[in-house]
Amino acid sequence: MTLTKGAGLLNTAARLSFFPKSHHHYPLLFSNSPSLRFSPTSLISNPASFASLPARLSLSFNASTMADAPDAGMDAVQRRLMFEDECILVDENDRVVGHDTKYNCHLMEKIESENLLHRAFSVFLFNSKNELLLQQRSATKVTFPLVWTNTCCSHPLYRESELIDEDSLGVRNAAQRKLLDELGIPAEDVPVDQFIPLGRILYKAPSDGKWGEHELDYLLFTVRDVNVHPNPDEVADIKYVNQEQLKELLRKADAGEEGLKLSPWFRLVVDNFLFKWWDNVEKGTIKEAADMKTIHRLT
Repeated sequence: MTLTKGAGLLNTAARLSFFPKSHHHYPLLFSNSPSLRFSPTSLISNPASFASLPARLSLSFNASTMADAPDAGMDAVQRRLMFEDECILVDENDRVVGHDTKYNCHLMEKIESENLLHRAFSVFLFNSKNELLLQQRSATKVTFPLVWTNTCCSHPLYRESELIDEDSLGVRNAAQRKLLDELGIPAEDVPVDQFIPLGRILYKAPSDGKWGEHELDYLLFTVRDVNVHPNPDEVADIKYVNQEQLKELLRKADAGEEGLKLSPWFRLVVDNFLFKWWDNVEKGTIKEAADMKTIHRLT
């Protein structure tokens, strides 16, 4: 048993020895700091030190990646989402062709050079008064911070439950997840079967010199009275508006008043579809407006 344990430590230590000292994921593995110093021989001669290795490696990894990763000034929550979330890559006919990080999918350099196109969704949630819930994106959002937009805009992720194409179920599952994440709306307030997919748009929009969007966006409508508890990491403000109030917001945005800005995808939906679909909401005929066969290419 001792031999097996020693052999295991030797094997682990040998593997660790192959990491160069300059490897940016493990800069503290062979550190000069006594509290963080490890070497292959020390692991063998002092097996007790091995027990704390995972926690200390985690500390090393987190400290180094936070300091050395690109965009180190990025908000920690948004950085985590940018590198952990895997978006669904599609072609212009909405066929899945792969996946990539949210970070790569929003770099204009990659969007332009590799034509990265990812699947997205935009939720338009109306209350029983037929008022539309809008959100202002948080100041820490990487793309389009502090702009006003529809209820929720995000991406289905490359995971089994959100890749289901039948009846747009994967996208609807993702919408339910993100309404909770961003707005604190409980899943029971927004059942998946109450999202009505009305159409799809394909658009490209730069946010600044570095970031942008290139999305095949599913437009989901639902009429529900919900409990809303916005997540400040995602949302700066919310408001319900009727049609006339939205038209006033559009006027202010066009005039540059109050620094008010709208997201490009929201403006495309407003200019091409929203008000006629809103009439369907008020008449209770929203399902009649659905057209999921067409992909509208908008600029």
